[in-house]
Amino acid sequence: MKLWATSDLHVSYQDNRDVVKAITAPGPEDWLIVAGDIGEKFADVEWTLAQLRPKFAKVVWSPGNHELWTTKDDPNQSRGEMRYKQLVELCRGLDVLTPEDPYAVFEGDGGPVTVCPLFLGYDYSFRPPGATDVESALAIAREAGVVCTDEYFLHPDPYPSREAWCRARVAETEERLAAVSGRTVLINHYPLVRDPTFVLRYPEFALWCGTALTADWHKRFDVAEMVYGHLHIPRTTHYDGVRFDEVSLGYPREWKPRGTTRVKLHDVLRES
Repeated sequence: MKLWATSDLHVSYQDNRDVVKAITAPGPEDWLIVAGDIGEKFADVEWTLAQLRPKFAKVVWSPGNHELWTTKDDPNQSRGEMRYKQLVELCRGLDVLTPEDPYAVFEGDGGPVTVCPLFLGYDYSFRPPGATDVESALAIAREAGVVCTDEYFLHPDPYPSREAWCRARVAETEERLAAVSGRTVLINHYPLVRDPTFVLRYPEFALWCGTALTADWHKRFDVAEMVYGHLHIPRTTHYDGVRFDEVSLGYPREWKPRGTTRVKLHDVLRES
C-alpha cells in the first residue's frame, strides 16, 4: 500500500492527456495525490479525475492556479471563491478528497500519516531585491518582462485581492493543522518555503509561488514530507531535515526531453 503523487498534468495538451490515460496504480490499495494544475477548464478537471479515481483506492486533490482561471472559452464562467467551491463539489461527486474535507490517515508504507491537502494561494511576499511592497515588486517583474497569466485570469472574488484571499486561507488552514496530532504529509500547489524558487530561470516569477506566512509550517506540524508542484522543476530538497518534493509533469516541451512518454509517479514516504 503506497502513497503516490503527481501534479501539473496540464491536460489541455493532447500529449499530456495521453500520459494521464497511461497512469496506472502499481498496487490495488495505493493512493494518489494530485497537487494542482490539472487544467484550465472544468471539463478537463472532471475528465482527468474521472480517469484517475477508479485506478486508485483514494485520490487526493489540491488546486493549482490553472484550475482557478476563468478563461473565455470555458463554458463555466464562475470566478474566485465560487469557482473553487464548485471544483470542490465536482471532486466530491467523483469521490476525490479536497482541502475542504476531513484529512484522511494513510496507514500504508511509511505510515501512519495524516494526508493534508491545502489551498493557500500566494501574497506576493516572495519579492525581488529592491522591492518594498507589492506594487514595487510587480513593477520590477514587469520591467523584467515577467508577468504571470494569473494577473489576467485568476480572480479573487469576493476578496479585494489575491493577497487577502491568501491570508484568509492561511489563517483557516493553520487552525485546522494545529488540531492534527501525529505525522503529516502536507500537499500544496506552491512550496511552503521560498527556497525552491531560487533555481527559477526568471527569479521574479517567485512572486506567484507562495507566501512567507508558511515558512515555518514544516517545522511546526510534524511534517514527514511536503509535496508541491507549480515550478515544473521536479526534484527533492530538504529544509530543516524535512523532505520537500516537487512532483510536476509539466508541459510536453519540458518532460519530453527527459526521454519518457509516461508520468513518473512520485513515491511519497520512501525511505531514501
